[in-house]
Amino acid sequence: MFPRNAGPRQRAPYRADSYPPPAPGPRPHDYNLQRVASVNNNRRLFGSFYVPGPARFPPYEWKPRAQATGLLPVPPPHMATMTNGRKRQNDDYSSHEVKRQRLDPTLSRAPPLHCPDQVVAGSSRSSSFAAFDGFHPSPHADIQPQVTAVPKSSNILQIDAEDKLSNQMVELFDACQQKTSDLARKETCRARLQKDIQSIYAVARLYLTGSSMNGLGCRSSDADLCLILKGKKKTDPIHVLVVLQRLFKSLLYVEKTQLIRATVPILKFKEKGSDLEFDLNINNTVGIRNTFLLRSYAYADLRIRPLILVVKKWARHHKINDASKGTLSSYTLVLMVLHYLQTLKQPVLPSLQKDYPECFHPSMDIDMIPEGSKHIPPYISRNHSPLGELLLGFLKYYATDFRWDMQVISVREAKALPKNNFQQWRNKYICVEEPFERNNVARAVHEQMKFVTIKAEFAQSCRTLQDRKDLNSILPVRAIINKEVSRR
Repeated sequence: MFPRNAGPRQRAPYRADSYPPPAPGPRPHDYNLQRVASVNNNRRLFGSFYVPGPARFPPYEWKPRAQATGLLPVPPPHMATMTNGRKRQNDDYSSHEVKRQRLDPTLSRAPPLHCPDQVVAGSSRSSSFAAFDGFHPSPHADIQPQVTAVPKSSNILQIDAEDKLSNQMVELFDACQQKTSDLARKETCRARLQKDIQSIYAVARLYLTGSSMNGLGCRSSDADLCLILKGKKKTDPIHVLVVLQRLFKSLLYVEKTQLIRATVPILKFKEKGSDLEFDLNINNTVGIRNTFLLRSYAYADLRIRPLILVVKKWARHHKINDASKGTLSSYTLVLMVLHYLQTLKQPVLPSLQKDYPECFHPSMDIDMIPEGSKHIPPYISRNHSPLGELLLGFLKYYATDFRWDMQVISVREAKALPKNNFQQWRNKYICVEEPFERNNVARAVHEQMKFVTIKAEFAQSCRTLQDRKDLNSILPVRAIINKEVSRR
């Protein structure tokens, strides 16, 4: 699966003892959640997160059988082994459960992880994937899925106890990352919505996309939904959303519907009686494509997810993470982080689209998209920088190094492209290329004052963090954690 005319790029070899032989039948999508640990000479970074095997929930079938077969089976509970040898009985956090034992400097690395392959019963033509939180029934499901509690995942980055900044980033990530129960709630609501929507659009299929699915979500993340309507006539998204808005007002479990007539129109709404918010779009298949691309990047290196979560929390706190108000969308911020990591002297990430073009082809059938990155092996970088150093480098890169007036951020090419080579990029304050459509995902930043504000926040936070090496100096860590753990 290496690109044509090119050899391997520091890929980790597959180990026969890491994964048992798969049982007969079609395999679900394996996102290479286990990564090889690496330790630099200064012990600044101890290897990796400890990521448990996929929870034993039914997979999300993107190419399901022709007819639903009734109730989804409820699998037996699965207990994830913790590093201290005990088992956590509860999937829910409290403010007292943030794990401090992970800072024990005597631990050199997480214990070996056993990740058995899951097997999905069905025809050989079915394709499916097991997500990192593991709970994804078919978009064709007619009923609410039954949910079995799954213990909290133990994502542990073991760092030198003296590396305060990296430790703070791990603590924030540990408390704020999306949990299995959060994803299960989103999936339950998705299944109910699909059933109700099919009373009007019988062939409709509803998918969870975005941060809920790509591994980069936190507890407070909105749930992005993509409704796929296939037919001979071209679908008018606004008309469909107006119809759905009327429908949703009659549903007892939905409230506060709002139609947003943006470039990609969306219907915003909330699950009644909870903090869960949804954004629903129509036939935005590129959203599904970039969900799986970002997911492949999210698990390409064990530092990616916590770094991106901290950057998004930082940008939100400094009010530069809201495209509706002329600043940066979360998707833009993620691409900016990936670009920075690709362009370091010792890159943390490659360009997956260049290395594996067949896995991310922009015209790949939607039902085959989850299959794309199944064969991509882990990427092992020679860059062993700890999280705190990467965060400082990210702020410095965009504060002093990146040429906003001359360069285009391209994750697809893993480099900055010259702005003057393309007419579409001229006279734009910030240029971030969408990896598939190649348009500007930072087009919301169209006012000079907002652009100046964004650059100023990068510069000020870079100076502050460089001086203090304390995440609290640029972000109220404890307040954010308390807000996240109080989610319902």
